[in-house]
Amino acid sequence: MSQAKVDRYKSEKANRKKNMRKEKIKSTAAAACGTVVCIAVIGWIGYSAYGYFRNADGKNTPVKTEVNLDALSDYMSSLPSSDSTAE
Repeated sequence: MSQAKVDRYKSEKANRKKNMRKEKIKSTAAAACGTVVCIAVIGWIGYSAYGYFRNADGKNTPVKTEVNLDALSDYMSSLPSSDSTAE
């Protein structure tokens, strides 16, 4: 082995505990972030499904409003038609 390889091996061996600790922290952080994302997605799907099924039950039906358009239809019928004015 060349002296450079020997020196590199010695430095890796000296820092092995630090490097292993860093790798362990990275993998734990990645697992924690993945878990949080999965929980958020599952919660969002559950919340959406709850809202969908709650509306599907018919308990939350929208209010129907009736509109009286008699005045508008009377006004429209009193206006002269465009066919008679064109001639």
